[in-house]
Amino acid sequence: MIVSVHFADLGARSVRGILRERPQPGDVPGLRHAQTLLTGAVAAGPPKLRPGRAALLAAWEDDAALDRFLAESPLARRLAGGWQVRLQPVRVSGSWRSMPIEAEPGAALDEEDEPVAVLTLGQLRLRRALPFLRANSRAAGRAAADPALVASVALARPPRFVGTFSIWRSVSAMRHYAYGSARPEHTEVVREHQEQPFHHEAAFIRCRPYGSRGLLEGRDPLAVPAPPRHAPRTGP
Repeated sequence: MIVSVHFADLGARSVRGILRERPQPGDVPGLRHAQTLLTGAVAAGPPKLRPGRAALLAAWEDDAALDRFLAESPLARRLAGGWQVRLQPVRVSGSWRSMPIEAEPGAALDEEDEPVAVLTLGQLRLRRALPFLRANSRAAGRAAADPALVASVALARPPRFVGTFSIWRSVSAMRHYAYGSARPEHTEVVREHQEQPFHHEAAFIRCRPYGSRGLLEGRDPLAVPAPPRHAPRTGP
């Protein structure tokens, strides 16, 4: 299976229309799950929504299914002026029942200096919203200041869904941010969540990014680091 992430700057009114659209697996061949989302900045402080930018997060049986969607779907055409990227999941922590993500057996990022994309998904416990926002502000501020962070977007669908999408220059740099003792903010957030969960359900998905198209903030984030050496195997 593969995951695709799509971003497009459409204007606030058009984004509201996009949020009412949600492709259904029964209607789109090869689609496992899809969700249209609001976007914002990964940064310290209160949430910073970007009301004119929409996102689509989807999981597919294979590249051929995504290709058909891109060629035939009106929603895909509305998002075509933005940026999209295909992701091969290589490691999954936690679970997301509505979008069961599977890492291909034996999948791994081959090189420590290979670019890596990370998805975080959370179904927020509303009574834990303020502690989550405080903890997330610390970790997000540190991530945003990290020179190895190539691109990042906050994802949301009120009232409960919160997430992030990020691309890191290398696997080793992402690990240094997440687990390095000199930058404990992310580790502290993980510990707080383990002690008293912020979310009903949460998943952390590490992916190999490939097959990007278009521009995000005027550039293709994958053109900054060296591209992945291998595209994933798809299909049977």
